[in-house]
Amino acid sequence: MTAAQGLARYETTLAGLERKGRRRTLVAQAGADFSSNDYLAFAGSARLAAAIASALERGVPAGAGGSRLLRGNHPEHEALEAEAAAFFGTGRVLYFGSGYAANTALFSTLPQRGDLIVYDALVHASVHEGIQASRAQAVAAAHNDVEAFAQAIEHWRSTGGTGHPWIAVESLYSMDGDRAPLTELAALAEKHGGFLVIDEAHATGVFGPDGRGFAAGLENRAHVIVLHTCGKALGVSGALLGASAVLCDYLVNRARGFIYSTAPSPLMAAAVREALRMLVDEPQRRADFDALRSFANAELTTKLGISSSGSQILPVLIGDNGRAVRVAARMRAEGFDIRAIRPPTVPEGTARLRIAITLNVDHATITHMFSRLAVIMAEEKP
Repeated sequence: MTAAQGLARYETTLAGLERKGRRRTLVAQAGADFSSNDYLAFAGSARLAAAIASALERGVPAGAGGSRLLRGNHPEHEALEAEAAAFFGTGRVLYFGSGYAANTALFSTLPQRGDLIVYDALVHASVHEGIQASRAQAVAAAHNDVEAFAQAIEHWRSTGGTGHPWIAVESLYSMDGDRAPLTELAALAEKHGGFLVIDEAHATGVFGPDGRGFAAGLENRAHVIVLHTCGKALGVSGALLGASAVLCDYLVNRARGFIYSTAPSPLMAAAVREALRMLVDEPQRRADFDALRSFANAELTTKLGISSSGSQILPVLIGDNGRAVRVAARMRAEGFDIRAIRPPTVPEGTARLRIAITLNVDHATITHMFSRLAVIMAEEKP
């Protein structure tokens, strides 16, 4: 077989994706921001830039140079983890290079053979990745249905399950913008001697006291594990995994993704420290964001007749992949950076525009965007 023949199978797959309206391409950012997760506009803030410049001046390196277990364990990592543990009120924190890496490490390492992972049907892809590498049994539960989680655990017990159940959810779902019933799920996990893993990716920074997320008040419980990503509302990169000291120590000793990866940038660790301080020092950002989010939810309903999620994530369901792509492309051409989300990221038949509200736009821009979107959707018929 020639190299050209070897490449043909990939070309065939790409052509198939093209026919289904599912081929992905890289599109540069341009126009008003309605697609990023930079909810509080931290990413381009002067204060974060100054903090990074200051860290460089005092000798903090851009790269770690090795894994945390070798020479890559920089004082900035340890300072961030200590400050984050105090900020979120958890036993210990580990800093990972991304939320994807953290979820993969967590689920491939902590649940043991004989355990059960019950995950929300709409949970992040990174959780699925970790589950695939896990030795535990896994089963999906209907989205945000506490009874479905309970039934899955009870069925497992009735058929001989003797380990510990793990419940995996997002506190605020990235594609639908709705909240998980965390209090009820925490009680369920405790009742069955299990653990609750909460991915706070889209709640960290914008919800809870000082932006501590929806899990604030639960993180001091030994059976609750919480992931806070740093690349969304915090405006930088990486992820903070908070858990009991013993679970974090176990990850340091057993999580291959932690052991064998070069440590995250110490410079980014310094930036995350500053971002956490900004949450406390600049409450007006969250107040402004709350007002903007409420306004955008109202505009969505008024202009498009769509029920809103109540959060900063506003899905506009379209269904057809091709129509979603066309509408998004026309909106970008008019200066609104909106992207189409298609399967397999979302279930079949639920292609959508995922509109994200951030402090990078204002009220007038939101009104204009929804007005134009209503017109374009009417013109781009199914």
